[in-house]
Formats: sequence, C-alpha cells, structure tokens
Amino acid sequence: MADDIVIVDYGLANLRSVQKAFETIDVPAVISSDPSRIASADKIVLPGVGAFRDAIARLHESGLAGTIRTQLDGGVPFLGICLGYQLLFDRSHEDGVYDGLGIFPGEVVAFAPQPGLKIPHMGWNTLDLTRPECPLFAGLPPEPSFYFVHSYYPNITDSRLVAATADYPTPFPAVVWKSNIFATQFHPEKSQANGLRLLQNFAELR
Repeated sequence: MADDIVIVDYGLANLRSVQKAFETIDVPAVISSDPSRIASADKIVLPGVGAFRDAIARLHESGLAGTIRTQLDGGVPFLGICLGYQLLFDRSHEDGVYDGLGIFPGEVVAFAPQPGLKIPHMGWNTLDLTRPECPLFAGLPPEPSFYFVHSYYPNITDSRLVAATADYPTPFPAVVWKSNIFATQFHPEKSQANGLRLLQNFAELR
C-alpha cells in the first residue's frame, strides 16, 4: 500500500504543480488544508510561493503550524520547498522581521546587491552535494542542476544541517536535512528529471 502523502494547502503555493509532479511518477498525493488530515499523513510536503509574513500568519491562524511541528517531532518524513523551506527557520528579514517555525536555527536574509547580480535568483543552478549520503540524492548525477526562484536564503548557524549548496555568486544552503526533515530552496516540481527523481526518493523513504 502506498504511503499517504499530503501537500499542505495554506493558500500560498502552486499546489497543483507539485501534485502533478508526483502524478508523473505514479505517486498519489492529496492537497489539504485540514489539520486533522495532515495529522494522519504518512508524509508531508510544504510548498510555498510568496511572502514569508503572510505564509507564517496563515499557518498559525489555520492551526497548521502546530500540527506540522507535532508531525515533525513524531518522525513523519517532511519535505519543504522554496518558501516552505524558509519557514522552517527561526525568523525571516523579508519586509520586516518575522518569526518562523523555529525547526532549524538560522535567519532568512536577502541576497546582497552586487554589480551584475540579478535578484531574484531565477533559473537553473548546479548543486554541490556536501552530504551525498542524503536519501534525496539517490540516483542523481554528482553535480545535479535544479530550478530556483528566490530573493532570500537561510543563513544557517549549524553547518551540519546543510546537505547541498549552490553558488549565487557565493555558496548558500540549497538543501537541508536532519533525520526525517528535508527541505530545498529550489523547486523539484520544476526541475525536470532531477526533480522527479528527488520526489521519487522522498516518496520511497521508509
């Protein structure tokens, strides 16, 4: 029997694109905003596009923040994507200072303006797999490319959490991993074969 994968709907993501990516690899995934539904999930995906402030407010108002924390503490496999990745940290400095879920230590900060550097960082970028043993990387090439769209990134205080970095123009954390918790700054659902392989690896976690 396939695991029950639930994509968290808090009103700020192209949820259908994530669901379609799972469908492409024949993995069923449901979209839900119901805390009780997420509390019963075998695996959780938290995507996100938009403003950190609005996202964290909606997670708290809906009761989803507490449910997600409980599931993470219980060892349920979790995948955060883009904004869903940034929400895991202590706080963000996007248009103010806002507390995040506090799962990982660190601050979400903006890329520093530099001559010739386009912000947001948008397009394909290669990963340096600093922890190649991460289960999400199984079957990927040594320097896989993924699709990014973001202006902020987490400044992580515990480098042991970082599973991969990307350069823009200096290295920033692109993947974090601790136990059952995985998160990517890039969009696997927009990253063609490499992204589908990563989602397949997540679906196959035991």
